[in-house]
Amino acid sequence: MKAYEKLLLENKAWAKEHVQVDKDFFLRLANLQTPEFLWIGCSDSRVPANEITNTAPGEIFVHRNIANLVVHTDLNLLSVLQYAVEVLKVQHVIVCGHYGCGGVKAAMTNNDLGIINKWLRNIKDTYYYNRKELDAIPDLNSRADRLTELSVADQVMNLAQTSIIQRTWKKDNRPTLHGWVYRLQDGILHDLVKMLPNTPLDPIYQYNIN
Repeated sequence: MKAYEKLLLENKAWAKEHVQVDKDFFLRLANLQTPEFLWIGCSDSRVPANEITNTAPGEIFVHRNIANLVVHTDLNLLSVLQYAVEVLKVQHVIVCGHYGCGGVKAAMTNNDLGIINKWLRNIKDTYYYNRKELDAIPDLNSRADRLTELSVADQVMNLAQTSIIQRTWKKDNRPTLHGWVYRLQDGILHDLVKMLPNTPLDPIYQYNIN
Protein backbone atom coordinates (compact mmCIF):
# COMPACT_ATOMS: atom_id res chain seq x y z
CA MET A 1 0.00 0.00 0.00
CA LYS A 2 1.30 3.44 -0.95
CA ALA A 3 1.63 6.09 1.75
CA TYR A 4 -1.07 8.34 0.28
CA GLU A 5 -3.48 5.39 0.07
CA LYS A 6 -2.99 4.83 3.79
CA LEU A 7 -4.02 8.46 4.39
CA LEU A 8 -7.28 7.88 2.52
CA LEU A 9 -8.01 4.75 4.54
CA GLU A 10 -7.24 6.51 7.80
CA ASN A 11 -9.63 9.28 6.78
CA LYS A 12 -12.47 6.80 6.32
CA ALA A 13 -11.77 5.25 9.70
CA TRP A 14 -11.63 8.68 11.35
CA ALA A 15 -14.93 9.77 9.79
CA LYS A 16 -16.64 6.49 10.75
CA GLU A 17 -15.45 6.78 14.34
CA HIS A 18 -16.86 10.30 14.70
CA VAL A 19 -20.22 9.35 13.22
CA GLN A 20 -20.50 6.39 15.57
CA VAL A 21 -20.04 8.72 18.55
CA ASP A 22 -22.15 11.59 17.16
CA LYS A 23 -24.20 10.96 14.03
CA ASP A 24 -24.68 14.72 13.39
CA PHE A 25 -21.01 15.67 13.85
CA PHE A 26 -20.24 16.43 10.20
CA LEU A 27 -23.68 17.90 9.52
CA ARG A 28 -23.06 20.56 12.15
CA LEU A 29 -19.59 21.29 10.81
CA ALA A 30 -20.90 21.62 7.26
CA ASN A 31 -23.52 24.21 8.24
CA LEU A 32 -21.76 26.31 10.85
CA GLN A 33 -18.32 27.86 11.40
CA THR A 34 -18.00 30.02 14.49
CA PRO A 35 -14.40 29.76 15.72
CA GLU A 36 -13.29 31.97 18.57
CA PHE A 37 -9.63 31.87 17.55
CA LEU A 38 -7.46 32.63 14.55
CA TRP A 39 -4.20 30.70 14.74
CA ILE A 40 -1.19 31.92 12.76
CA GLY A 41 1.31 29.11 13.05
CA CYS A 42 4.36 27.57 11.44
CA SER A 43 4.02 25.15 8.53
CA ASP A 44 6.12 22.63 10.49
CA SER A 45 4.26 19.31 10.48
CA ARG A 46 5.00 18.79 14.17
CA VAL A 47 2.89 21.78 15.29
CA PRO A 48 -0.76 21.08 14.33
CA ALA A 49 -3.03 23.64 16.00
CA ASN A 50 -5.97 21.37 16.81
CA GLU A 51 -3.79 18.57 18.17
CA ILE A 52 -1.68 20.62 20.56
CA THR A 53 -4.65 22.60 21.89
CA ASN A 54 -6.93 19.54 22.09
CA THR A 55 -9.67 21.33 20.16
CA ALA A 56 -12.22 19.93 17.74
CA PRO A 57 -12.63 20.83 14.05
CA GLY A 58 -14.41 24.17 13.78
CA GLU A 59 -12.96 25.70 16.93
CA ILE A 60 -9.82 27.29 15.44
CA PHE A 61 -9.43 29.09 12.11
CA VAL A 62 -5.89 28.36 10.93
CA HIS A 63 -3.27 30.03 8.75
CA ARG A 64 0.23 28.55 8.52
CA ASN A 65 3.43 29.66 6.84
CA ILE A 66 7.16 29.16 7.29
CA ALA A 67 8.16 30.54 10.70
CA ASN A 68 4.66 31.95 11.45
CA LEU A 69 5.30 35.41 10.03
CA VAL A 70 2.91 38.34 9.69
CA VAL A 71 4.17 40.19 6.63
CA HIS A 72 2.34 43.32 5.50
CA THR A 73 2.70 42.46 1.81
CA ASP A 74 1.39 38.89 2.23
CA LEU A 75 -2.07 39.06 0.67
CA ASN A 76 -2.74 35.45 1.62
CA LEU A 77 -2.32 36.14 5.33
CA LEU A 78 -4.09 39.50 5.16
CA SER A 79 -7.08 37.89 3.42
CA VAL A 80 -7.27 35.23 6.13
CA LEU A 81 -6.93 37.88 8.83
CA GLN A 82 -9.67 40.06 7.38
CA TYR A 83 -12.07 37.15 6.95
CA ALA A 84 -11.40 35.84 10.46
CA VAL A 85 -11.76 39.22 12.12
CA GLU A 86 -14.53 40.85 10.09
CA VAL A 87 -16.67 37.87 9.01
CA LEU A 88 -16.04 35.12 11.56
CA LYS A 89 -15.59 37.74 14.29
CA VAL A 90 -12.91 35.88 16.20
CA GLN A 91 -12.17 37.09 19.71
CA HIS A 92 -8.47 36.14 19.75
CA VAL A 93 -5.64 36.04 17.22
CA ILE A 94 -2.74 33.81 18.24
CA VAL A 95 0.70 33.85 16.65
CA CYS A 96 2.35 30.57 17.64
CA GLY A 97 6.01 29.88 16.97
CA HIS A 98 7.99 26.90 18.16
CA TYR A 99 11.43 26.30 19.58
CA GLY A 100 13.74 24.51 17.18
CA CYS A 101 12.16 26.24 14.17
CA GLY A 102 14.08 25.48 10.98
CA GLY A 103 13.11 28.80 9.44
CA VAL A 104 14.51 30.74 12.38
CA LYS A 105 17.72 28.73 12.34
CA ALA A 106 18.10 29.24 8.58
CA ALA A 107 17.66 33.00 9.01
CA MET A 108 20.63 33.01 11.38
CA THR A 109 22.96 31.73 8.64
CA ASN A 110 24.43 33.31 5.53
CA ASN A 111 23.35 30.45 3.31
CA ASP A 112 21.77 31.32 -0.04
CA LEU A 113 18.52 29.35 0.05
CA GLY A 114 16.86 30.70 -3.07
CA ILE A 115 13.45 32.33 -3.01
CA ILE A 116 13.03 31.67 0.71
CA ASN A 117 15.78 34.25 1.28
CA LYS A 118 13.15 36.95 0.74
CA TRP A 119 10.82 35.44 3.32
CA LEU A 120 13.49 34.83 5.95
CA ARG A 121 14.69 38.41 5.56
CA ASN A 122 11.90 39.33 7.98
CA ILE A 123 13.53 37.21 10.70
CA LYS A 124 16.96 38.60 9.84
CA ASP A 125 15.56 42.06 10.53
CA THR A 126 14.45 40.91 13.98
CA TYR A 127 17.96 39.59 14.59
CA TYR A 128 19.49 42.88 13.39
CA TYR A 129 17.44 45.00 15.79
CA ASN A 130 18.23 42.67 18.70
CA ARG A 131 21.83 41.85 17.77
CA LYS A 132 23.39 42.92 21.06
CA GLU A 133 21.17 40.61 23.12
CA LEU A 134 21.37 37.69 20.69
CA ASP A 135 25.11 37.83 20.10
CA ALA A 136 25.63 37.62 23.87
CA ILE A 137 24.07 34.11 23.90
CA PRO A 138 26.95 31.69 23.14
CA ASP A 139 24.89 28.53 22.56
CA LEU A 140 23.43 28.54 19.04
CA ASN A 141 20.29 26.59 19.96
CA SER A 142 19.55 28.89 22.88
CA ARG A 143 20.17 31.89 20.63
CA ALA A 144 17.73 30.49 18.06
CA ASP A 145 15.13 29.93 20.77
CA ARG A 146 15.45 33.52 21.92
CA LEU A 147 15.21 34.74 18.32
CA THR A 148 12.03 32.67 18.00
CA GLU A 149 10.54 34.50 20.98
CA LEU A 150 11.58 37.91 19.67
CA SER A 151 10.16 37.11 16.25
CA VAL A 152 6.81 36.04 17.72
CA ALA A 153 6.62 39.34 19.61
CA ASP A 154 7.37 41.21 16.38
CA GLN A 155 4.60 39.35 14.55
CA VAL A 156 2.07 40.30 17.24
CA MET A 157 3.11 43.92 16.81
CA ASN A 158 2.82 43.55 13.03
CA LEU A 159 -0.77 42.41 13.54
CA ALA A 160 -1.54 45.45 15.67
CA GLN A 161 -0.11 47.70 12.98
CA THR A 162 -2.62 46.52 10.34
CA SER A 163 -5.69 48.62 9.58
CA ILE A 164 -7.71 45.38 9.79
CA ILE A 165 -6.97 44.97 13.48
CA GLN A 166 -7.12 48.67 14.31
CA ARG A 167 -10.52 49.07 12.64
CA THR A 168 -11.97 46.15 14.58
CA TRP A 169 -10.41 47.34 17.81
CA LYS A 170 -12.16 50.67 17.42
CA LYS A 171 -15.48 49.23 16.26
CA ASP A 172 -15.87 46.12 18.43
CA ASN A 173 -13.12 46.28 21.08
CA ARG A 174 -11.68 42.95 19.85
CA PRO A 175 -9.67 40.81 19.14
CA THR A 176 -7.02 40.26 21.78
CA LEU A 177 -3.64 39.42 20.23
CA HIS A 178 -1.41 36.69 21.66
CA GLY A 179 2.13 35.48 21.08
CA TRP A 180 2.84 31.87 22.09
CA VAL A 181 5.76 29.50 21.62
CA TYR A 182 5.45 25.71 21.54
CA ARG A 183 8.18 23.42 22.84
CA LEU A 184 8.51 20.25 20.77
CA GLN A 185 10.30 18.36 23.53
CA ASP A 186 7.42 18.45 26.03
CA GLY A 187 4.37 19.58 24.03
CA ILE A 188 3.79 22.67 26.18
CA LEU A 189 2.69 26.10 24.93
CA HIS A 190 4.34 29.14 26.51
CA ASP A 191 2.39 32.40 26.73
CA LEU A 192 4.83 35.20 25.86
CA VAL A 193 2.91 38.26 24.74
CA LYS A 194 -0.64 39.59 25.05
CA MET A 195 -1.95 42.77 23.47
CA LEU A 196 -5.39 43.97 24.49
CA PRO A 197 -7.70 45.82 22.08
CA ASN A 198 -6.82 49.50 21.57
CA THR A 199 -3.34 49.16 23.03
CA PRO A 200 -1.54 52.43 22.20
CA LEU A 201 0.88 52.20 19.27
CA ASP A 202 3.64 54.45 18.07
CA PRO A 203 1.82 57.25 16.19
CA ILE A 204 3.54 56.46 12.89
CA TYR A 205 1.77 53.08 12.83
CA GLN A 206 -1.62 54.37 14.00
CA TYR A 207 -4.27 54.80 11.30
CA ASN A 208 -7.01 57.41 11.45
CA ILE A 209 -9.95 55.04 11.59
CA ASN A 210 -13.40 56.64 11.24
